[in-house]
Amino acid sequence: MQSFKDFNFKDKKVLVRVDFNVPQDESGKVTDNTRISAAKDTIDKILNDGGAVILMTHLGRPKGKVSAEFSLKNLVPEIESVLGKSVQFCDECVGEKAEKIASDLKPGEILLLENLRFHEEEEKGDHEFAKNLAKLGDAYVNDAFGTAHRAHASTAIIAENFPTTKFFGLLMSKELEAIKKVLKDGEKPILAVIGGSKVSSKITVIENILPAIDKLIIGGGMAFTFIKAQGGHIGTSLVEEDKMTLALEILEKAKELNVEVLLPVDAIIAEKFDNDAPQKEVNIYEIPEGWMGLDAGVKSRLLFHDAIINSRTILWNGPLGVFEMPNFAAGTISLGESIIESTNNGAFSLVGGGDSVAFVKSNGLEDKVSYVSTGGGAMLESLEGKELPGVLAINS
Repeated sequence: MQSFKDFNFKDKKVLVRVDFNVPQDESGKVTDNTRISAAKDTIDKILNDGGAVILMTHLGRPKGKVSAEFSLKNLVPEIESVLGKSVQFCDECVGEKAEKIASDLKPGEILLLENLRFHEEEEKGDHEFAKNLAKLGDAYVNDAFGTAHRAHASTAIIAENFPTTKFFGLLMSKELEAIKKVLKDGEKPILAVIGGSKVSSKITVIENILPAIDKLIIGGGMAFTFIKAQGGHIGTSLVEEDKMTLALEILEKAKELNVEVLLPVDAIIAEKFDNDAPQKEVNIYEIPEGWMGLDAGVKSRLLFHDAIINSRTILWNGPLGVFEMPNFAAGTISLGESIIESTNNGAFSLVGGGDSVAFVKSNGLEDKVSYVSTGGGAMLESLEGKELPGVLAINS
């Protein structure tokens, strides 16, 4: 099968599954158009070939009910602004009305269909619903990496109706390439930074990536489970008591695979979870009773900096501390600066996962790392080694 880049979409009506599940203010105005901008190259390629684009997406969780709050009509001004072209809107996504507007679409025109999740059949992966969507176009392009881990009608099932004209969009291809670069093709040494609050939410990721990496930094709240499992005193820091045995098993497996594991050696602690709480810096194995670790200390930051600077491929998933509170954000800021410095020195850096992406965006660092993933859950499942339904549907 031809690739998306090589295929000529002239005179084709192309159904493009995008992920325009974007944040909005109370009036419905889009407050962050990153996901819309990310799909622009794919849309432009089809239009430049002389094709017409039919955009499909979900927005929010209307649970199969029509809702003015979740209508995609509210997105039209922002989509037009990003694409620099007018966008037609259909308040249905299947049925006679949608079919009529789609059939009248001319080359170079764009149509946005109403919210797919106004139909409960979308999330159920209903074949008939997928078939009705498929009637609207001659080709199918999946450019919605953020929903690729869902076996929904528009992300996986619909592809069955386009055996020879189904493609990954340019954004989807970039996402898959970035993950492959870490797990399969990365230049060594390969480093993974896994942070966040809980071991349980990242355990499968860690287990799957261990054979592919050379070094692993474990930070954030999840580090305290590892510290306590090794006999450390962590005060009232976050801990998953039932995961301590698992933490020791991970350390043992890493040793067998010759992966160097770096844990924080010191911590910024406070007596309560409060930005203005008095803080002090202590050895992470000696946190006094009644105190909790909320950030990585200076020695940890230096230790991690050396590992990052000496790596050629870097995966960053999760913060080192409670970065939402400015007084406990220094560890994550330092981590970000180290990754940027390493990237400037020629390393490939992939940032993924909600908190890491939020940090990078809020600090205007997107252009200073190699790639920022648009799909939180989809990226995590990819790193866990799972085959995503939206990817399988195009590849099979």
